[in-house]
Amino acid sequence: MPEGPEIRRAADRIQEQLAGRRLEHVWFAFPELAPEAESLVGRRVTAVESWGKALLTRFDDGRVLYSHNQLYGVWKLHDAEREPDTGRSLRVRLVSQGRAASLYSASDVSLWEENRLGEHPFLSRLGPDLLSQDVTVGQAVARLQEARFRHRGLGGLLLDQALFAGIGNYLRSEILFFAGLHHKARPADLEEAALKRLARAILEVTRQAYDQAGVTNRPDWAAAERRRGASRRRWRFAVFEREGLLCHRCGTAIERERVASRRFYRCPGCQAEA
Repeated sequence: MPEGPEIRRAADRIQEQLAGRRLEHVWFAFPELAPEAESLVGRRVTAVESWGKALLTRFDDGRVLYSHNQLYGVWKLHDAEREPDTGRSLRVRLVSQGRAASLYSASDVSLWEENRLGEHPFLSRLGPDLLSQDVTVGQAVARLQEARFRHRGLGGLLLDQALFAGIGNYLRSEILFFAGLHHKARPADLEEAALKRLARAILEVTRQAYDQAGVTNRPDWAAAERRRGASRRRWRFAVFEREGLLCHRCGTAIERERVASRRFYRCPGCQAEA
């Protein structure tokens, strides 16, 4: 499933395709939304944003189209007169000035008044978005120390979207590696310096993944791997999907485990259990 940085980049592309333009055609596959399509014709798309793994398309009348790609959903951008080459099922289409954004295969789509978004059953449970809501290191530290989070192991906690929205499996492994922390460590066990190091890693690794299209590895480490002829899958990450390969920092072989029912990668040398 795409993580926060990938959803934010998708939002950016849809924003470039439609924002500032008035819709000329709207189509919904869902029976509960189909009657609303005509009321959106003539409305201007004001912004397209991400919140964690959800995407919010805002219109100038105060309504917001919520969509979540889940496992199979994908937005495709195309000329309005040319259908994308796909066997997927069309769920949503927005068209303006010859440009179209079409959502395929997603099942979680709804239309909301902006002032009621806080009632959305998914959004209401999300923590702050690391890419859209200007979270600071201090705010991240404070959130990690909240009573509901501080006594939980980091391996499971970082996947909890109530903590921060958008962190998924590859970000979890990369964040804990760059923070130098074991997945069993709890915020309550960490000294102030370690908490700040973790908070910075959460923000910086997520931002880098967004800026560099999913690359979280250090530039010098990635460059060294490319010189050796490594594939992108191998040089993209510092530890994720590098089981058995040597740690760039200390030379220890990377290990793979199951943590919170999902695969997790770490360096035993850099991330020893306390």
